[in-house]
Amino acid sequence: MAAVASRKKEFEDLGVEVFPISVDKQFVHKIWDEVELSKMVDSDKYPYTILSDPKGDIGRMYGVFDEDMGLDIRGRFIIDPDGVIQAIEILAPPVGRKVDEVIRQIKAFQYVRNAKGAEACPAGWEPGKKTLKPGPDLVGKVWEVWQVGD
Repeated sequence: MAAVASRKKEFEDLGVEVFPISVDKQFVHKIWDEVELSKMVDSDKYPYTILSDPKGDIGRMYGVFDEDMGLDIRGRFIIDPDGVIQAIEILAPPVGRKVDEVIRQIKAFQYVRNAKGAEACPAGWEPGKKTLKPGPDLVGKVWEVWQVGD
């Protein structure tokens, strides 16, 4: 969460809203912010409101609540403006996220949305790189248009 907080301006510039959710109560969030996060991020306060889901209701809806442990497994969901989940990443606690990849994916989903489906972003796509134009003419010819690493 500190890595996401440190990139707040980039998420804002992309028009993205970040909603962290935890089974912890707001009092635990406050202590975590003051004791832990404040030492990792240049901020007086965590820049996002952490939503409290003490019973795991939200976690259950998204399939990340672990009933035995009574907590949400670390998950990340990219949800488009229509409320459709476009990407899901579930990580075990010992492995952290790569925020650069989250931002890359958001840019790719926004690009495809703006192209109204006329273009697709291949693996590893970055803004300014080649896209694919889905359709019958592309079938069996992706290799001609796109090279791995392009």
